[in-house]
Amino acid sequence: MSSRTMYRALAIAACAAAACTQQHVNPEPVTVLRNGDRVANADAEVADARDRVAAEQARTTYSRDSIMAAAMIGCAPDVCAAVTRGEVALGMNETQLMAATRTTPAAWSIRRAADAAIYTSARMEQTPRDMVAPVALVQIQKGEVAAIAYAEPNGVRTVAKASDATAEAQARATGEALVREGDMLVASGDLDAALAHYDRASILLPNDPSVEYKIATVLDKQLRPIEAIVRYQRFLHQMELERIQAIGDAYAKQAEAIAHAKERIIVLEKH
Repeated sequence: MSSRTMYRALAIAACAAAACTQQHVNPEPVTVLRNGDRVANADAEVADARDRVAAEQARTTYSRDSIMAAAMIGCAPDVCAAVTRGEVALGMNETQLMAATRTTPAAWSIRRAADAAIYTSARMEQTPRDMVAPVALVQIQKGEVAAIAYAEPNGVRTVAKASDATAEAQARATGEALVREGDMLVASGDLDAALAHYDRASILLPNDPSVEYKIATVLDKQLRPIEAIVRYQRFLHQMELERIQAIGDAYAKQAEAIAHAKERIIVLEKH
């Protein structure tokens, strides 16, 4: 066999082998439109879908209205006022909870155990909310709202007693959350961001000496002595007021910080 004939035979064998390994896919039949053909009219399907949505919205509205009517029957004046303004309140029953959040049972995932129940959102993308904030969790005890957990930008805030629901309590919870975030930023070395968090916290917690001390130490680390001295002095002044007001325990816990603040003021003033 000549070399040319041998190469031709090898080429034919290679082609045959390749053909044997090819995978044949049977595509789905495709409808090809030709000139003059018309696409099927989808108006009927659109109208049908619109009717289904409208019917579902009507059922939901009717259910909400029924819940609202039931919630307002025989309720205490403060509970009625909370339902009307759309705010969950301690002591509400489960119907009033849904009326206050303008929801139906479909919006909630409800877990029960004896005389207790836990309400959480049934859908991650659509958390029930009242006029205050999204409601992350509601605890029911003996048929009444015993605790509310709000999902707020700085974390989850829990309302378990009447004093927790005041504006002052909300400001304190937000301020404390900002301080915790600031502490984490300091630990990670992001002093600028930490200072921004502490500054915001100081507005919400104007009489908290620990916030002043945290601000002072950050400014000290950033080599901003004039501002640091002012903050150290404010911290010492607030601690002195606390001592005068006989809050001895808080004063004692800050003893190390007080000593450090006095020492840093002396050092910074010398420089």
